[in-house]
Order: sequence, then C-alpha cells, then structure tokens
Amino acid sequence: MLETTSSALSAIRAPIQTRLEQVAAELTALIPADFEAIEEVNKYLFSGHGKLFRPTLLLLASELGGRASADGVKLGAIVELLHVATLVHDDSVDHSVQRRGMPTVNARWTHQVAVIMGDYLYSRAVIEITALGDLEAIAMLANTANRMTIGEMRQLVSHDALGFSSEDYRLLCEAKTASLMSTACELGAMSGDPRFRAEMKAYGYHLGMAFQIADDLLDYTASASVTGKPSGLDLREHKVTLPLIAALPRMGAAERARVEELFADPEPTSDLVEAVIEAVETFDGLAVARDEAERMAGRARTQLDALPDGAARDALGMAVDYVVNRER
Repeated sequence: MLETTSSALSAIRAPIQTRLEQVAAELTALIPADFEAIEEVNKYLFSGHGKLFRPTLLLLASELGGRASADGVKLGAIVELLHVATLVHDDSVDHSVQRRGMPTVNARWTHQVAVIMGDYLYSRAVIEITALGDLEAIAMLANTANRMTIGEMRQLVSHDALGFSSEDYRLLCEAKTASLMSTACELGAMSGDPRFRAEMKAYGYHLGMAFQIADDLLDYTASASVTGKPSGLDLREHKVTLPLIAALPRMGAAERARVEELFADPEPTSDLVEAVIEAVETFDGLAVARDEAERMAGRARTQLDALPDGAARDALGMAVDYVVNRER
C-alpha cells in the first residue's frame, strides 16, 4: 500500500520535481541559523516527513500555459509554512502525540514550544509573502490564515457535540483544508498564467473538500501501521466527522447508546472505539462519506476540462485520484 502511495506521488510531482526540491531547500533557508532553539524545531519539521502536497499543486498550477515564474518556488514555501504552522497548533490543541508516524512538536518538546513555533511559522509566512510585494497575494494568504483559524475553533468546539450537522462539517472542511488548497492553486495560476485562476481556485476547493473527507475516512479504515497514528483517533479525541454524522441517525437505540458512552468517556477503551467504528460501517456512514468524497473529486476533475493539455494538467488529474484513493 505504501509503495503504491509513493508511486502515485512521484508521478504527480514529475513535471515539477526540480522546482519542488527548490521549495524544500527554501523552507530550510527561511529559518535564521543563529537562533538554535527555533532552528532545531524547524529542522525536525522540515526534514522530509511531509509530502509537500500543497506546494506541488501550486507549482503544477503555475506550469499551466507555459508561463511559470520564479515566484512559484517562494510561494510554494510560503504555503507550506502556513500549512505546517496550522498542524503544529492543531496537534498542541488536541494533545496529539504522533503525526505521520513521528512525535509531534508538543510531544517531543512542550506545548509552549509548539504554540511559539506555530506563531513563528505564521509570521515567517507573512514576512516572506510581503517581500514579494503583491498586495493581492498578501490579502489572499491573510484571509486563508484567518479562515483556517476559524476552522480550528470549529473543530475544538465540536468535541462531544453529537448534534454536529453535515452543514457544520462542510464549514469545517472548507475552513480547515479546502481554503488553503484553493489558495495554493489560485496563487500558482497567478504566478503562471492568470487566465486559469478561476478554474484552479475551484479545483483546489473541491480537491480540498475531497481530501478532508478521505482523511476522516482513513481514521475509520486504516491501521496505525499505514497512517502513522492509531485507527479511531478522531473518536478517541471525540471529534465528529462525516462517517459518524451520516451513520448516527440510522442507528438503533443500542448503537446510539454506545456512541454516547464513548463521547462521555475521557479515555474510551479500544473495544468501545472498535464497536463504534463497526456501527458506523454497518449503518453506511463510511459509504456515505466515500460517495461525498467522490462527488467532490468529480467536481475537481470537471475544472480540468478548461485547462490546456500537457503534463501539468495530467498531474493535476492524477492528484484527484490520489486524494480519494490514498492509503495514508
């Protein structure tokens, strides 16, 4: 499974591999080498654990029309800074101990370090995009950061909230994931051929929605050896996502009671988590979520129809397949 995922990513990255390597180098160079504490955490965060998926989308978007500018590399690094800042804060808020199979910043250091490092990465992103001198790009990034923060708050207050609706979930996905993917794709088009801004903005939005739904599905379907985190972690942390939202109204009294028992327990047992996962599958929660992920993926694919033929467009199509079929 892991080899298949790696092969898919390699194929998606192929048209922009050299520029993506420049993004990785840029991320390391952005942190001052004379501040040892921050440099240590930065090296840990950007030492190859991440997939650089958002910079990949940005660079592919910049290749459309054959007008890619040098700013694409810097923009890719800025988008990844913002993304990682959000992950660092999110892990600290949730008291998560692992991400991508590695200890989180808050687990390896402290929650204080995680908060400060997240703030630092946010501020570096602002500094770097301001240096490019594009007021529209600055406004887009600032608005995206604001929406992502709102998304984190939505997720925080959704804990223990079995009344969390499908509309609440849609708003969460929009803010938490789709907003940054949409911005990354639009910024890429802006740094390449602006004629494709609208299509890439819409493509990124729908791809981000599909990505988040698929990610939430993995919590119900993938083992810890694949995801790098325990299966059922969202349930253990009392997070309500689409599979549970879809299944809950269909459950009988006994299954509903199990769910309520899990959400009332600060540390639910593995048996209880597994029982709820089984109930969600039995009452079609996983099937509904898969259908919704595919629907969003289909809308993303539709945006590609207006794009010029070429390696970048093909890779963007492969990215849609990767998002809905990935195993981690």
